Amino acid sequence: MGGMPPIAAPATMPETTRRTAAPAWLVMLLVCAGQFLVVLDVSVVNVALPAMRTGLGLSELGLQWIVNAYVITFAGFMLLGGRAADLFGRKRVFVLGLALFTVASVGGGLAQQPWQLIAARTVQGVGAAVLSPATLTILTTSFPPGPARNRAIATWTAVGAGGGAVGGLVGGVLTEYLSWRWVLLINVPVGALVLTGAVWWLTESRQGTGRRLDVPGAVLVTAGLALVAYGIVQTETDGWTSASALLPLAAGLVVIAVFLAVEARAKAPLMPLGLFRVRSVSSANGAMVLAGAAMFSMWYFLSLYVQNVLGYRPLEAGLSFIPHSLSIVLGSKIGPRLMNRVGAKTLAVTGAVISASGMAWQGTMDVDGTYLGTILGPGILMALGAGLTATPIAAIATSGADPADQGLVSGLINTSRQMGGALGLSVLSTIAAYRIAVGHGGPKALAHGYGLAFQVGSMILLGSIVLMVLALPRRREDAAHG
Repeated sequence: MGGMPPIAAPATMPETTRRTAAPAWLVMLLVCAGQFLVVLDVSVVNVALPAMRTGLGLSELGLQWIVNAYVITFAGFMLLGGRAADLFGRKRVFVLGLALFTVASVGGGLAQQPWQLIAARTVQGVGAAVLSPATLTILTTSFPPGPARNRAIATWTAVGAGGGAVGGLVGGVLTEYLSWRWVLLINVPVGALVLTGAVWWLTESRQGTGRRLDVPGAVLVTAGLALVAYGIVQTETDGWTSASALLPLAAGLVVIAVFLAVEARAKAPLMPLGLFRVRSVSSANGAMVLAGAAMFSMWYFLSLYVQNVLGYRPLEAGLSFIPHSLSIVLGSKIGPRLMNRVGAKTLAVTGAVISASGMAWQGTMDVDGTYLGTILGPGILMALGAGLTATPIAAIATSGADPADQGLVSGLINTSRQMGGALGLSVLSTIAAYRIAVGHGGPKALAHGYGLAFQVGSMILLGSIVLMVLALPRRREDAAHG
């Protein structure tokens, strides 16, 4: 799911807006550049992972935290970032998020120890969570309702899709001809340029209401996810009954329980629990968590397989993923049209079945794999299915919510996808590492370990399909909300 295009919130905005004095094309350029960096950073790192491991001496399991440190903080603070933009000003929060993201990119690119890189990725995730919602709200408050705003949101979505699509190629070029450090350092000149333009050209706007920020909620859900993920990882080396695994798992569950208690009593909760009483919201988010857990790790394991087992260079790895990226973009683009014909639920289930079949096929890979039979075929199925699944699930979630809550529900779907992806990566990485250790390392053991991760991922996705079939409401009008 690393290259999955973002799901845009509906364009209906209740507050008063102010048109920026800058030309419309310049506003579009600045905010889309910010969003491009956020999405690019999810996918660009995957191809550089083997080089990062060699350069910093990371373990097989430690490697996943380069990805998860970013994803967990991104998911945990995303809803908070959207509210901060409304409350404190979209321009101010955009600038703050981009500055944080850019500074963290410097720290990651210059890291000399694994913990330094993981810490930098954590801060990057916070910056991305603050920046990304602000990019969309700046667009929706800078363009009047109607065709102009719809075109702006379509461009924003396309740029996000492009960031995911070119991430593997950019990462491959930078890693092969410069260094893995440049997959992070490349953000610095681009970020500085966009920052300068934002300070000079963007006009401030805010909602102007008295809503509060639920900072405790964001901190608690992020800490809970991180503890659970850490506990899962520890089970591979120490076992499920060890204190080093059980204590963080238990602590994480306690922190998540405290988060739910805080949300139930907060005046302006980060995640209003009452929304989950709506069947479409609760079932769609549950399905998205499972789908994210299965699909998110696709590029992670593929990148490790083609480089560690098949011997691809970073650039070759990046080039090999172009069809995958195009497939996920294609699925995302044709999804709304197909929803109008078959309905959102049918399309979501169909997309998940296609992706699950690709994962099961990918799970058969071995040390003698070929590009056409082992990478291209199953990869296109996985990616196309992922692209077809996300939009109808989001449409179903928003179809049952009040109009005033649709932006929040759309944000929840994005958060659920990221949270599921983070936990799924922890589980699948642990399973793969165990299988690799049993096989005493080597290319054959690596291939079997990565293949097992895809097999388990297909079973998780089957669980998501069962939930979709049993719980998602079937209403033809859901498609109208896509």
